[in-house]
Amino acid sequence: MHWTVRPARADDFDAWTRLYRGYAAFYETPTSDEHQRQIWSWIHGDRSVIALVAVPVDADGNEAGEPQGVAHLREWVRPLRGVIAGYLDDLFVDPGHRGSGAVDALYDAMRELATERGWAIIRWTTADDNYRARAVYDRLATRTTWITYDMVPDAPSPADPV
Repeated sequence: MHWTVRPARADDFDAWTRLYRGYAAFYETPTSDEHQRQIWSWIHGDRSVIALVAVPVDADGNEAGEPQGVAHLREWVRPLRGVIAGYLDDLFVDPGHRGSGAVDALYDAMRELATERGWAIIRWTTADDNYRARAVYDRLATRTTWITYDMVPDAPSPADPV
């Protein structure tokens, strides 16, 4: 198959939400219509999230179906390095299109976006047991030694006595 990658358009909502719901299901994370609309407003309202979609194309380069892959990115600053970077929050390809080149097309488009925006790197995290994705990531990028932590603002610190 051949792919084109472009920013998600307003008329892509149904295909986008199908893909994003698949992504949430993969990570066993609940989602709702309200959640979907919130993310969509970040993409098309305040534009704090960049949504790229992978769409199959025919031999002439014309779109031949609806989006089958999605990537969400945002800009972040790296004060210690003194650079701007990109952060890949979400990446999902419809299971029926995995291995078709969609993910490579998405990463090629992300590289172009990073170059256009002057991002020094694009960083992302993944689950330790996401072996199929990690095989792709190991081919495309350098694994770091950083360990990720999540701090919930209103929760007591694990070190605080109960």
